[in-house]
Amino acid sequence: MKRLGRRAAVLLMAALLVGGCAPGGGSGNSTAPPEGTSTAAASAAATITIKDFNYGGPITVAPGAVVAVINMDSAPHTVTAEKDKAFDVDVRGSGATGTFTAPSTPGTYTYFCVYHPNMKGTLTVK
Repeated sequence: MKRLGRRAAVLLMAALLVGGCAPGGGSGNSTAPPEGTSTAAASAAATITIKDFNYGGPITVAPGAVVAVINMDSAPHTVTAEKDKAFDVDVRGSGATGTFTAPSTPGTYTYFCVYHPNMKGTLTVK
């Protein structure tokens, strides 16, 4: 049931983004989304691109910014905040995408993959 709620939230966020309601701001340090990604991912403040079981470098966004996640691996991955479940998105493999809203409280948030706990990343909100 919890997974269904997350998926519904992701679909709602994607619908809002396509409708032009995306929050602005932020300065993502990640690469641009690959061609052919969803409109929601393309309009996000920053993008985490998972490739070769790696999240890439740290990113920085404004509080409440939308962060896109693109999984270029064939294996499923998550972007799950280590503290207080501040964010959690599950992206299946082979180009699957998802989004989450960055926490509203500034700070540094470490995250990991539930399926591959050795995968670690950092999101800075400021």
